[in-house]
Amino acid sequence: MNLPNLLTILRVLLTPLGAYALFKNGGADHAWMIAAWCTFFIIGLTDFFDGRIARAKNQITEFGKLLDPIADKVSIGTAMVCLSLLHRLPWWVTIVIMAREIGVTILRFIVISDGVIPASKGGKIKTLMQGFGVGWFILPLPHWLFIPRDIFMGITILLTLLTGYEYLKAVRKR
Repeated sequence: MNLPNLLTILRVLLTPLGAYALFKNGGADHAWMIAAWCTFFIIGLTDFFDGRIARAKNQITEFGKLLDPIADKVSIGTAMVCLSLLHRLPWWVTIVIMAREIGVTILRFIVISDGVIPASKGGKIKTLMQGFGVGWFILPLPHWLFIPRDIFMGITILLTLLTGYEYLKAVRKR
């Protein structure tokens, strides 16, 4: 066990706290929305730092390569499902993104005997975009920001699908 792997585990453990904050007081309390956003922001920061530390200190492990993308999917997926249950994010967005994420996770396990396929640069950008995209839906924004928020999420969906296709191509080459 090393610091990057502990940070990844911390992401998974903090996720229920973010979900709790999203649902607190019926999901309409602005203070709790901001608390939820802060929790998911911290989760995103730990994702950034665990990878940086792992590379800088040469602490990249097979466990980390496997758990890191799963932790991403758990945190983003939890936030998206919560937001959809609260009617703040359309279900179709959650379904499209989570179908891609679950599909890639299944592919990771199918090919794991040949070694873990680490996240690509595009996959890392996709995760960052998903985090920011979901963050826009967590925050209590004024209505005039809904259009930029929705455009950003549209770009995120396209990137999510594109990187899923690229991952499928990488698996087929093995």
